[in-house]
Amino acid sequence: MLPKHDKAIDITAETCPMTYVRTRLALDAMEEGQILLVKLKGEDPVRNVPRAAADQGHEPLDLLEQPDGSYVLVIQKC
Repeated sequence: MLPKHDKAIDITAETCPMTYVRTRLALDAMEEGQILLVKLKGEDPVRNVPRAAADQGHEPLDLLEQPDGSYVLVIQKC
């Protein structure tokens, strides 16, 4: 069960730095306070995308491991 959200993207096929570029483009198109879900996979994106979002002033709220080995990152746009 995924949390309530305003937008969701799947970046499991992307590699760094495109993982955060796609995340940032999605956040840029959203309004403050909205929730973005980012499906990602791999050690680098799991480590780097939440940090990069926080560095840009957004709030990573949760990182949920999925049964298929991917993760869903929950970010609130700030």
